[in-house]
Amino acid sequence: MTHAQIMRALSGLLLGLFCAILSSTVATNALPRIISDLGGGQSAYTWVVTSSLLAVTASTPLWGKLADQFSKKILVQSALVIFVLGSVVAGFAQNPTTLITARVIQGLGGGGLSALGQVVLAAMISPRERGRYSGYLGATFAVATVGGPLLGGVITDTSWLGWRWCLFVGIPFALVALVVLQRTLNLPLVKRQVKVDWAGAFLVTAAVCTLLIWVTFADNKYDWLSWQTYTLVGAAGVLTLLFVAVESRAAEPIIPLRLFRNPTITLASLASLFVGIALFAGTVFFSQYFQLARGESPTMSGIMTIPLIAGLFISSTVSGRIITRTGKWKGWLLAGGVLMTAGLALLGALRYDTPYLYTATCMALIGLGVGMTLQNLVLCTQNQVSPGDLGAASSTVTFFRSLGGAVGVSVLGSVLTTRIGHHALDTIARLSPQDQATAAKASGSGRLPDLAALPTPVRTWLEGAYGHGIGDIFLYVSPIALIAFLVTLFIKEVPLSASSGLVRAATEADRTP
Repeated sequence: MTHAQIMRALSGLLLGLFCAILSSTVATNALPRIISDLGGGQSAYTWVVTSSLLAVTASTPLWGKLADQFSKKILVQSALVIFVLGSVVAGFAQNPTTLITARVIQGLGGGGLSALGQVVLAAMISPRERGRYSGYLGATFAVATVGGPLLGGVITDTSWLGWRWCLFVGIPFALVALVVLQRTLNLPLVKRQVKVDWAGAFLVTAAVCTLLIWVTFADNKYDWLSWQTYTLVGAAGVLTLLFVAVESRAAEPIIPLRLFRNPTITLASLASLFVGIALFAGTVFFSQYFQLARGESPTMSGIMTIPLIAGLFISSTVSGRIITRTGKWKGWLLAGGVLMTAGLALLGALRYDTPYLYTATCMALIGLGVGMTLQNLVLCTQNQVSPGDLGAASSTVTFFRSLGGAVGVSVLGSVLTTRIGHHALDTIARLSPQDQATAAKASGSGRLPDLAALPTPVRTWLEGAYGHGIGDIFLYVSPIALIAFLVTLFIKEVPLSASSGLVRAATEADRTP
């Protein structure tokens, strides 16, 4: 296929990805306002993020397996429809529970778009050329990610719109993407006997849900070392063992265990797990930092995250083009790990009054690191599997990244609550008795605070607690990014293939008697 043909075929897919990412990020800077208006607290804030990641995590392997058996075009369109339904429910939510449920529906659709984007790319384009087009995926991700918070901030701060329109804004893009996909994406369907591993899908979902319930309520409803912890961790372990047993016997497992005989796939999946923790857990708290620790508006909060997205945009695009030209990808993985670790470690010194130039530099380092790492872990995996396993292999790496993000956000959300409380308690004595009473009422309400309604001394006290607590979170995440870097050291660089998945599939079919 020529470049023009490929871009035409990818146009609807890129638009669908843009829609999913935009709808996810557009609410990022509005989330503190949304949770406050719906009467939720830090736990609700964390679960709104985690629930979507959980749905993405649980559904990604299933979407990948379905892509090896059904029409990829119909699957992408189905994912878009599911995503639109979730967006509608979210927009009309009247309480945190409904919003969390809607985010689960959105996550199911988003998981499909995330997994299928890589699968369609692998089917049409050779690994050698894929670096270039993976850069386009990264650029789409970057544009939607930087545009989302900015747009969401403007919508939230516009009185005649309000935050609900942040949740509706992706629907027109999704409808256009459906039409464009119908006209432009045409891939041959290799008909195979369909055996969907529903038992495996249920068990992996149950295992992840159980794990997330534990980390969400640990240190809040019960101690980390308690009978509830032992019960939930034990249940998650049993469900995981059952999942492995089912997958080892399933005719069409959603995660073929034989893939892990390949050390590259095993190491890439492990690295993706740690990258997911560093990426999602390290960045999801930026909106809280800028709005609750620095007192910025949602619009300004979006503007202040531009260095992060600019770094991601530049590194994903540039690295993709250079990889296509040279065929070398490991150096980018290693450089990305170093930059991501450095940026997170430096943010450990974050406080409410940290100079913005320092914060922006750290965000740029993280963005550069993520852009060099994210797509290339999938690329090195796709390069070493047969065409029939492209969907399963791609979704496996994405699965571990989403799993890391879901668990990381949940754990660190709980830790953040503890750290904010710790720093607030340490400094409350500096306030006057009257301000101490106001501070106790504001911090004990169980809701995210409305800084504008607080007296200046109390507001400064609370901003200080949030700034110090969020800085602690970044510091805790930096060793996780370092582990991801150490894992990538052991990934062996294999020259990228010059044949696309469709070409290799046709070649294998010709060889089959």
